[in-house]
Amino acid sequence: MDRNQATGLFLISALLLVYLFFFSPKAEPDKNKAQATTTTAAKTPVAAAPSPGLPPVVVLDSAAGPVRSIELKNPELTLTFSTQGGRVAAVRLNNYKTFFGKPLDLFDAQSARYNTTFTTTGGQKVDFAGLNFQASAPVATADGGQQLAFVAPVGGGTITQTYTVPKTGYEVKYNLKLAGVAVSADPLKLSFVDNVRQTEQDLKQNRNHTTINHYQAAGNHDALAEASEKPEEVTVAVPLLWAADKHDFFVAGLVADSQPFTSGQFNATVNLADSTYIKTLSTTLGLPVADVTSAAGGQYRFFFGPNQFSLLKSVAPDFDRNVYLGWGLFRWVNRFVVLPVFTFLEQYISSYGIIILLLVVLIKLVTWPLTYKTYESQARMKVLKPEIDEIKAKHPDDAAKTQQETMKLYTQFGVSPLSGCVPTLLTLPILFAMFQFFPNAIELRQQPFLWASDLSTFDSPIHLPFTLPYLGSHISLFTVLMTISTLFMTYQSNQMNAAAMQGPMKFYSYLMPLVFFFVLNSFAAGLTWYYLVSNVVTLGQQALTRSFVNDTKIRAQLEANKVKNKDKKPGGFQARLAEAMKTAQEREAQAKKPGKA
Repeated sequence: MDRNQATGLFLISALLLVYLFFFSPKAEPDKNKAQATTTTAAKTPVAAAPSPGLPPVVVLDSAAGPVRSIELKNPELTLTFSTQGGRVAAVRLNNYKTFFGKPLDLFDAQSARYNTTFTTTGGQKVDFAGLNFQASAPVATADGGQQLAFVAPVGGGTITQTYTVPKTGYEVKYNLKLAGVAVSADPLKLSFVDNVRQTEQDLKQNRNHTTINHYQAAGNHDALAEASEKPEEVTVAVPLLWAADKHDFFVAGLVADSQPFTSGQFNATVNLADSTYIKTLSTTLGLPVADVTSAAGGQYRFFFGPNQFSLLKSVAPDFDRNVYLGWGLFRWVNRFVVLPVFTFLEQYISSYGIIILLLVVLIKLVTWPLTYKTYESQARMKVLKPEIDEIKAKHPDDAAKTQQETMKLYTQFGVSPLSGCVPTLLTLPILFAMFQFFPNAIELRQQPFLWASDLSTFDSPIHLPFTLPYLGSHISLFTVLMTISTLFMTYQSNQMNAAAMQGPMKFYSYLMPLVFFFVLNSFAAGLTWYYLVSNVVTLGQQALTRSFVNDTKIRAQLEANKVKNKDKKPGGFQARLAEAMKTAQEREAQAKKPGKA
């Protein structure tokens, strides 16, 4: 590795650090609910202190009767409905637990609330939360699901809300119909305030991966900034097909099936002093009057479930964008290369640590031609080392002249100083893609491997009695082993290129792995395990490649190139670089002339 290659790799590392910093970025115990498919329980409303960010609970007049809770279940969901507002009051995901081993409630009456309001033609505001709906007895649907209807009289008409829970699955159909109600022309407002609780080990990652996504009818996807600790707000004045609260690995979303939402307003706030709620999400959607007053009513779907790409892609157009796979090219690599391979291996292997290992091997096999090119370029530079040393000795105090003569030497022997960096640059899309894939793959959530209990978050076998900046209060063993293997690779490379890797370059080559140790210590164990295996496989590739690269043959090839390129002048990049050096040298000489400042 010569100085130019080392500089290129240093810049690549710096680019990776910039990407990491700018683009990367306790549940309360509940009693187990009854196992019956459908249960009903009567209870009187209690005026509890409202949770932060939630609108105050409307206590109904006693004449309206007691508020009731109704529970519906399928294998995946436990839904608790309330007659107050005729709303979904709580959602539990039956097949998931928090990192702390407790039932995973996507939201409940203490953490979240949604409400719908509208204005009559007479100017009266109707608030669903102020209405105690009459609930029908749940009935079975033809496909084995369950249906529950809530009805409330308003202004000579009725409001009917119907929920259909499937036999299996995470999509709940919702129908809203206003019959005989004089509604003004203004859209109805459906609001949802969601105080998100911590469900994962890493609170910071849990918070930084929590946001609101929304999708316009015109086909544009957008989201609030995930990692921002400042209040975020977006107002959308065009039709929307869906909006979703993304809780790191889980989603609570609403899809418009009949007519799009007329508009949307989305807010996110963070209170770092609040240890109960990691972020507050607020959504307000406009429901078209013509839709909810039609004979069929407004048709919608709730999605309450895991943030899994294979599951979300069939929910609605681009609903799978709730799984963040990176932007641009990196998302393309994850979606069409990494995910298909990962899904294929899942069918035959149960250990996700082994799946990651095989993923590394497959990627290394595909990119081996690029790795071979890089090593071959290093071998050429090693063979040319005597000539390069001779040029340095000839012009010890003239760096510009040394570079000019070196570029001429490269042209004579047919060597490009960038040939070792280009293959590395071509593998960068995979490198960046992995930084987004592993922390966002729910498949790795709570999957153990070796000493790691959860590959979707950092492994922490070593706990510190104090907290260090960037490092935190733990040490990831996978990150330690990855750093050691990287330092060993760096040592081998420096030994091979002892003359080129001197001074600052040698220092930086050892500094970067140590910097990445601090950066990656709190990243997903799946990611650091991937890079540990990648380093080990790379070391094996290098050992194998050396057996194919013969210095004598390379020297003979370079000598043949020298004869062939005897009268050849530098071209392309080398010509521009040589011209730039010549210009700089002339300016320096001009500045040194007497009388020049």
